[in-house]
Amino acid sequence: MSAPLRRKAAVGAVSGPGTSPSARTLAPLYAAGFTTAFGAHSIAAGLGAESGGIGLGLLTFGVLLALYDVAEVVLKPLFGSLSDRIGAKPVIVAGLVGFALASLLGTTSATPLMLGLARLGQGAAASAFSPASSAAVARLAGPEAAGRYFGRYGSWKGMGYVLGPLIGAGLIWAGGFPALFWSMAVISAVAAVWVWIAMPWLPVLPRPRYTVAELLRQSTRRSFLVPTLALAGATGALGAAVGFLPLLGSGLHLNLFASMAVVALLALSSTLTQPLAGRMRDRGRLSAPRGMGLGLAMIAAGLGLLAVLPLPATLYVSAVVVGFGIGITTPLGFAHLASTTPAERMGRTMGAAEIGREVGDAGGPLIVGAVATAAGLAAGLGTLALLIAVAAVLSGFLLRRRPAEPPAPGQPAR
Repeated sequence: MSAPLRRKAAVGAVSGPGTSPSARTLAPLYAAGFTTAFGAHSIAAGLGAESGGIGLGLLTFGVLLALYDVAEVVLKPLFGSLSDRIGAKPVIVAGLVGFALASLLGTTSATPLMLGLARLGQGAAASAFSPASSAAVARLAGPEAAGRYFGRYGSWKGMGYVLGPLIGAGLIWAGGFPALFWSMAVISAVAAVWVWIAMPWLPVLPRPRYTVAELLRQSTRRSFLVPTLALAGATGALGAAVGFLPLLGSGLHLNLFASMAVVALLALSSTLTQPLAGRMRDRGRLSAPRGMGLGLAMIAAGLGLLAVLPLPATLYVSAVVVGFGIGITTPLGFAHLASTTPAERMGRTMGAAEIGREVGDAGGPLIVGAVATAAGLAAGLGTLALLIAVAAVLSGFLLRRRPAEPPAPGQPAR
């Protein structure tokens, strides 16, 4: 059998009607998700812990933290569209290789300039393999099983969020920033080889030409905007919680370990919840509108509890409740996007949705910080809780009746 026929057979074996992709097929994509989460959070935590030792001022520290996210906001839609044009596999592999090379750059020196270049390169590389991996998971899983597999994908990313700061701290203690960057270079290189060997070649599908008006209509449909809003709300809560819950713990006179354990507890509850929420969606026990509304309501309740009653006990309760909410909202948001997007533009949709997540990741801490500066941390958390509660109401009502996907030009309506 020729190579093209083998590739076609492999795709049919994992994505044909009524079949499910094998664990061997999806495991390298989960590894790619872990890589981007581990890389982002381990470096961020390391920069915070070692900023004084390497001569970082507050402004330089903020710039280094932002470079990763800035690269992702600019480049994710471009690489998502590229994966539609040339296929997800080469984009994922190239992105992981680029991440390894950028990490090697960080091993050469711990100066702010080299750290900045390395972090910018890592963010650009993650912009390639992150949306392409999401699109590949969506196409391999299919609409009926999207919740289950996005739950597992999100769970692996959650483990990257949990383990990144912990392993990163240990590596920096043992060998400084070079040891951390070497570990990320090895992890991403192994993931690149794994994807190349185990992931099937997904065929590039014909893409109709869209007018500007059609592109605008696609990007403003409720089936896109509402899940993206939900994902932004969940990610904004995560971003704010990672920074402000330990700060609140410190203000409640908890020691450093007890304060940092709050973030680990939140991430762990999210990691454990995502696969369960995805399976419930696929089995028809939890619809996307109801599930996203429920998840966002839980996030709002957890943050609101802290705003009203900031105590050590409620801090941990809030972390668990917010983690559950994030774990419910995230897989259902991605699954809804996957089930309402034609396969030929899956990469572009996932890349655009990732912008919403990045905006939430930056906007959540900014909102809390701005309000907290003027009126206290409780007011900041309460403001974010109120905004997420509004998003919960919108998610529950605007998607109650799913709008039909318009047919592609030249195709009959279904």
